[in-house]
Amino acid sequence: MKTLFQGSTAIKYTMQAALFTTLLSGCAAGIDEQKHQQQLHTFINQIELPTKIAQGDEVNWWQQLNSSQLNQLVADALSMNHDLKTSQLQLQSTIARLGAQKAQFLPQGDLSVNASRNSLTDNISNQSNANIAVNWQLDLFGRISALVDAAAASTMSQAEQLRLLKIEVISGVVNRFVSYQGNRQKQDIINQQIIALEKSISVLTAQVEEGEANELDLNRTRAQLAQQRSILPEVEYLLYRDLSTLALLTGRVSSKLNLKTEQGFIDTPLTIILQAANNAIALRPDISEALYEFSQAHSLSIAASRALLPDISISAFSGVLATNSAKLSNTTQQWQVAPQIQWSLLSYPALLAQRDAQQLLSEAAYSDYQQVVLGAISESELALHLLAKEQQKKQHAQQRYFYANKAFLQAEAMYQEGQIPYLSLLDARQDVLMAQENVVNSATESLHAKVATYHAFNGRWSYALTR
Repeated sequence: MKTLFQGSTAIKYTMQAALFTTLLSGCAAGIDEQKHQQQLHTFINQIELPTKIAQGDEVNWWQQLNSSQLNQLVADALSMNHDLKTSQLQLQSTIARLGAQKAQFLPQGDLSVNASRNSLTDNISNQSNANIAVNWQLDLFGRISALVDAAAASTMSQAEQLRLLKIEVISGVVNRFVSYQGNRQKQDIINQQIIALEKSISVLTAQVEEGEANELDLNRTRAQLAQQRSILPEVEYLLYRDLSTLALLTGRVSSKLNLKTEQGFIDTPLTIILQAANNAIALRPDISEALYEFSQAHSLSIAASRALLPDISISAFSGVLATNSAKLSNTTQQWQVAPQIQWSLLSYPALLAQRDAQQLLSEAAYSDYQQVVLGAISESELALHLLAKEQQKKQHAQQRYFYANKAFLQAEAMYQEGQIPYLSLLDARQDVLMAQENVVNSATESLHAKVATYHAFNGRWSYALTR
């Protein structure tokens, strides 16, 4: 496996230095997200990934498992998960805030209409007026534009958070369903073993009473029976945990979720197919989210710098005034246009501190972006190594079961012929049981490793969820 990733460590440091140079070179203006995403694709394409990954479309990859239950659970989770609903509402809120921020480019103002009737020493007077006031702040130095860019980046970041949450929900559903089916199969194996041991105890009890067997064999069998029964509560708890987690992910309580056991489910092949493994890393939502957060922090830094410059605006006022009428009759017109320059010179120390603070936050956001990129590469490599390890363990577990079962059949035949004592048959039965449970565990962990691989290479298939 070491040769599969040869040179990837050096590429990480090369990418780190190159990203630092390219990103800081854009600090004089707004961040061009598309440009940096293209550069990111270029860097990640240099990483050497295993060529054994099949080429194909990974969209809806969980459907390879051919489980209508699982497909329905995924559909339910996408439509009923409350965390997803919360994130969707938060996205709509950021879109609305973006619209409010864009509106700052337009003139702002208000319209007022007033009427009054006053009495002073029996002298009654009426007055009415209608006014419209407008203030238009000219964005000559780009402060409003920077704030709009920050709001747009915040919206995109929230959209990527929603996509990331969908990945977590789907991966969680598939993992819990795999675990549930694996624990069901383990429960069946244990129950079968308990039935076999109970039959053996019944036979041995009769043989002890007749003097054909000794109590050592009987007590050893009873001990094995107690051991298997002690495992059942743990498996039952794991089943409930899986069921409860699936219910939470699909937006319901566990009592409303009924799952059927699918025999042989954990042995269903799940092939790792990716249309482009490197792009699947570069398009990950956590990387995009970190980039947009960096863009937002950088735009806010620009806005803080522009706050050091004067604000130029135009105020306008127009209205009518009726001094002897409450119905706007016999009015006098009035209007005013007033250009205005406001410069907060006395607030300069505070503004400079705010600018410096925002610039530091921008640098911190860049550092976080860089860390997320390296973390995504590391996670992808680890997922592939885990996949290879679990596949090897599964093969060895199957071989172990094959030989343990063969030994048990031989021990059973030899015991019937009186060649070995009953304790040897018990040991052989225990070996095959442990080997059978190990096969189930290995098959389950192998599926978990494949889910983890799709979770790591989530860039393309997660985009299909947003269509």
